Amino acid sequence: MIAGAAAGWAQVAGGYDTSLPIEITADSLEVQQEEQIAVFTGNVDAVQGKLNLRADKLVVYYRADAKNSNAIRLIEAYGSVFLSSPTEMAQGAKGVYNLDTDTIELTGEVVLTRGENVIRGDRLEMNLATGKSRVSGVSAGTSQGSGRVKAIFIPSNDDAE
Repeated sequence: MIAGAAAGWAQVAGGYDTSLPIEITADSLEVQQEEQIAVFTGNVDAVQGKLNLRADKLVVYYRADAKNSNAIRLIEAYGSVFLSSPTEMAQGAKGVYNLDTDTIELTGEVVLTRGENVIRGDRLEMNLATGKSRVSGVSAGTSQGSGRVKAIFIPSNDDAE
């Protein structure tokens, strides 16, 4: 894992069941039916199985067709975005969960933590189906960020007596 993570890839616990229901709680909800979006604000928590997402604001985009009118296709998270699973945590300024591609992208001073190991960058792309993630130093399409990824790995002391 260390060699892969040092190259910008980290293996995350994959195999998430992205077909599970998503439960969202917040201080307030505004539905904009014509735009097919729902805006949750204030202490927003979204839970799908063992995957938890917290943010200041969530914008949920629904399907435009009549067949899947209540199906969520995309979730955007803004402000103090925190994502956690049983094995790791990630945080950033903005997050996008694309339910069509089973991917999550975090941007803005991203920190990915697994145990004592920490990877920092400006962009994190996670594929929930494959369990792989990629951290980069600059957000796509911008020149913002440090341009570098920093990783700290703590060796295991399993052999210690």
